[in-house]
Amino acid sequence: MNMLSNWRRRNVMAKKQDRDAIDQEFIWGRQPVLDLLRHSPEKCLKLWISERAQSAFVNEFVTLAKSASVIFQKVPPSVLDEMCPKELHQGVIARITAVEQIDLDIFLKSPYAQAKHILIVVLDHILDPHNIGAIVRTAEAAGAAAVIYPRRRSALPGGTVVKVSAGAALRVPMIAVTNIAQTLLRLQEEGFWIVGLDHNAEQSFWEASYPKRTILVIGAEGEGLSRLVKERCDLLFRIPMTGETGSLNASVAAALGMFEWARAWGEQEQ
Repeated sequence: MNMLSNWRRRNVMAKKQDRDAIDQEFIWGRQPVLDLLRHSPEKCLKLWISERAQSAFVNEFVTLAKSASVIFQKVPPSVLDEMCPKELHQGVIARITAVEQIDLDIFLKSPYAQAKHILIVVLDHILDPHNIGAIVRTAEAAGAAAVIYPRRRSALPGGTVVKVSAGAALRVPMIAVTNIAQTLLRLQEEGFWIVGLDHNAEQSFWEASYPKRTILVIGAEGEGLSRLVKERCDLLFRIPMTGETGSLNASVAAALGMFEWARAWGEQEQ
């Protein structure tokens, strides 16, 4: 490999690292930032607003920022373009605290984990941050107690995940683990039932019932559940479908699975 090729490779890697850093630290877009300021203002470190934005738009963000004691700054649109290249920032960018990663042992000792009826969602190496964000958003809406994901071979919960989740990733406990299969064994020891969604499963979730204490495992896009993870599952359910489509997007499948559990147990006394 010649010097020019080496330089190009380093340059591409540096740009990727810059984009990863941006994704970890910032969220952008009017609705995601509004949700942040309304529901989790303590997670907002600073706000940048386009000085060319409409006054009503600016006033709303400034009012929310002042009420939460969030530092804000009005800047030229070019500054926002440089901060968040190739993203539609809609005239506002917020710097956020890192998505808090909860230790599994600490979570299992918490009152949340002792509930009689509890749903925890496990992501089996899902790579698309948009899918993760959508799943986390649904998890909060369905009453899931936490989302577990692998530290490696998975999209980290950065700005894109926070944005797509409408800020839910800052509110739902996010638990990073080293090994999903080993984690499922640990959860079984704690009295949870492991339920995997698999389009080849014999039973649909209309024909079966979710346990009260359910770990719902969602497989990666295209690949589904990995072999070891599937072997760890106590139950495998498929989503009943009548069309010719063989499978659903991971976030759609997760939503159906979560709300099927919520239909059975979500309103039960904890």
